[in-house]
Parts: sequence; C-alpha cells; structure tokens
Amino acid sequence: MTETSEILWNRLLTRYTAYLRLEKSLSPASVEAYHRDVYRFLQYLISTYPGILPEDTEPQLFDLFFRELNEAGISIRTQARMISALRGFFSFLQLENILSFNPTALLETPRLGRHLPEVLSVEEIDRIESAIDLSRSDGHRNKALIEVMYSCGLRVSEVINLRISNIFREEGFVRILGKGNKERLVPINDKALKEIDLYLFDRNQQSVDPDYTDILFLNRFGRSLSRVYVFKMIKDLARKAGITKTVSPHTFRHSFATHLMEGGADLRAIQEMLGHESIQTTEIYTHLDKEYLRSTILEYHPRS
Repeated sequence: MTETSEILWNRLLTRYTAYLRLEKSLSPASVEAYHRDVYRFLQYLISTYPGILPEDTEPQLFDLFFRELNEAGISIRTQARMISALRGFFSFLQLENILSFNPTALLETPRLGRHLPEVLSVEEIDRIESAIDLSRSDGHRNKALIEVMYSCGLRVSEVINLRISNIFREEGFVRILGKGNKERLVPINDKALKEIDLYLFDRNQQSVDPDYTDILFLNRFGRSLSRVYVFKMIKDLARKAGITKTVSPHTFRHSFATHLMEGGADLRAIQEMLGHESIQTTEIYTHLDKEYLRSTILEYHPRS
C-alpha cells in the first residue's frame, strides 16, 4: 500500500474513533476495543493489498481475512466481536458519504453458544463478606462495596464511580451513570445502606482529594478505586472464603439478576435495573433460571 493510501485509512479510523467517543458517547474502553479490531483489519489490507482504497473494499476481502483468522486459531467469540467493529466502521464510511455501499452488509456473525456465567448463592456471598477483616482500615469499605454491587446489580465501573450525592436514602434509590452515560435509578436496600454508613464513619477520618469529595468509595490516597484493585480484592476474598468458582465483580451482578429471576421478578424490571439496552441481553437469565429448575428436578425427582 502506498503511503497516501495508508494515511487515508488511518485518518478515517481516527475520525471513526472520534465519532464513537463524541457522538456515540462510548466508554474509553469500548472505543479502544473498536479501534483495535478495525486497525487489525486495516493492517491486513496494508500488507496484502497495496494501494487499496475504501471504494475498492469488496465483500470477499473480508471472507479471506476471516479465513486467515480461523487458520491462526482466533476464537469464534473474538471473530464475532471483530465483525461487529468492522460493520460499525464501514457503516460510518457510508454515513459520511465516503462509500456508496457497506461491504460488510452480508458478513455473517458466527453463532455463539450462550455462556452461562458463574452465579453465587446468598450463602456464598455472605461467606465472602465474612472473610473481610473489619479491623483493617479498608474493611468496612470493601464490605460496603461488595454489598452495594450485589444489592444493586452494578458493574464495577458503576460502583467505583458511585457518588454520595446520588444516594437517595429517603426514597431508597441510587442514581447510576451506566454505559454511554445513560442514567438509571436502582433500588437500594437497608442492608446496603447500613454497610455504607459503617464505611462512611471510617471515610470521614481520612484525607480526601478535593477532586473526589463526592465519590463514595476511595483508596488510601483519598481518590477513586481502580477496576484492577476491585478485581484483585474480590479474587482474594473468594479464595479466603473457600469459594472454588471463578469470581469477579461481574459475578455479583449476575447473581443479583439470577436471584431476582428465581424469585419471580419481571424480566423487564430486571432489564431496567441492570441498564441493558436490549431485552435480549437480559434474557440470558431466563436460561440460567431454566438451568436451575432442570438441575433441581434432576436432583430431587424420584425418576431421575
């Protein structure tokens, strides 16, 4: 590929990532993932088809690209994600009148088997919380964080950015800023509020960075916690509690939704509380519930 052509592709990719960030309001992590997947395809074009321009990008080029990915052992799940990224990129080129057609329109997404995530029982969640050393300065903070994540079904990014001013005690709700800067209200129970109060007593004793005074969960420097810290903290607590399942922050969110489903909650209500844009994303919990029912029948039915 000539320098002119390569510069053109890179400029278009830069414009696309700006569009995702500014107009679609995607998170930095999502923008980076889209950029990475599209960049990989463009590198393939650069090395394989010198001089190719956007209008020269034909559907069969994608088939050849994904055939190479298959031969390289790239997983179906990764390929499906890359197809989604490429569709978005070339749709953007069509939207900007750079292309008159979308060459990815006929790309088929590989069928993925539904992944049923790990779910913790209430007893296992209690064991994890009991493994917290409350004599440590971060003890009540960690317990409150886990209880809020489970009780409200929050993503790790949502819990570490939770603001004190967004906790409405009298009404029993918290305001959450989710993916794409979309706000939602989620009920919060008395147990979670009690754990927050116990933590706030400790928090009020520490020095807080002026930029983080409204952030609820702080590190020892008075600033917001990192995702990495929360992942590591939960993994360590699960090990101390003797939990052999793979446990991450998202496990508490899955457990929240599954327990609601098992208790008879409406699927639309669960969708609202989780902040899922599509009901199809929430429907995985109907599969989890069916798995639970099936395992119960197999264990207890006299004919099993």
